[in-house]
Amino acid sequence: MRVGRVRGRLAVLTGDRAIDVARVSDGRFPSDPDLAFDRWDELIEWAGAQGTGDAEPYTADDLGAPVLRPAQIFAVGMNYGSHAAEVGLTTVPSGPAVFTKFATCLTGPYDTVALPSTGVDWETELVAVIGRRAERVSQNDAWSHVAGLMVGQDLSERTIQLAGPAPQFSLGKSFPGFGPIGPAIVTTDELANPDDLELTCSVENEVLQKGRTGDMIFSVSELIARISAVCPLLPGDLIFTGTPAGVGNARTPKLFLAPGTTLVSSIEGIGELRNRLVAGPDYPRLEV
Repeated sequence: MRVGRVRGRLAVLTGDRAIDVARVSDGRFPSDPDLAFDRWDELIEWAGAQGTGDAEPYTADDLGAPVLRPAQIFAVGMNYGSHAAEVGLTTVPSGPAVFTKFATCLTGPYDTVALPSTGVDWETELVAVIGRRAERVSQNDAWSHVAGLMVGQDLSERTIQLAGPAPQFSLGKSFPGFGPIGPAIVTTDELANPDDLELTCSVENEVLQKGRTGDMIFSVSELIARISAVCPLLPGDLIFTGTPAGVGNARTPKLFLAPGTTLVSSIEGIGELRNRLVAGPDYPRLEV
């Protein structure tokens, strides 16, 4: 099942057509996608019984971020063996490096992103969407709390992220547009193995990242177990699960995103994001 936001409304996607959930269900379910997660299992059961007769055509321009108002967004640093190696880590971390992104950074799969400086980096990530409250869940039970998966970009302004006596990860990764997600929430039954998916990132047809989620140090299920042991995960919450090797800040010389280009992020079986990059009002310099 693929569930998304089409023209601002909750929709089930079937190829190039979409079922408007609120209209077809006669108001049984809300039109606002962010209100659907408390009844996610019920929604998926209903959607599975629908035919495609009520589906209507849509285009990429009609798609917005499937989630815009999560209660919590968690993100994980250095969670791929290849990425940990490229930034110089010599030992495997004993626990995930968890930080937050703020909800105002979220944007759609085809939205334009304004760059605040010349130091913005890319990080293609698998994003897990929570569908059932998870509190102190076991790793074995963790996947049952997942509504589905999305493609995500954890865009990062490296100057602010790494400035000061203590790194400002959350601020450096939360400028407007720094959380493209989508193109839809894909339920795990659509995927042969949700623990081993290929991720790629490119700009203007140059491949910058190519890896597999099987390289995660802490898998999706282990992240859910570890995070939920500290704080409850709520329906609609997001987990950005980390990025593979190939980020610009780890290169010699360093390489960052530039206005006038298009950032393409894709994950096998889920889809792709295509975000046009433009200069923001403070570009090319950002005061810190």
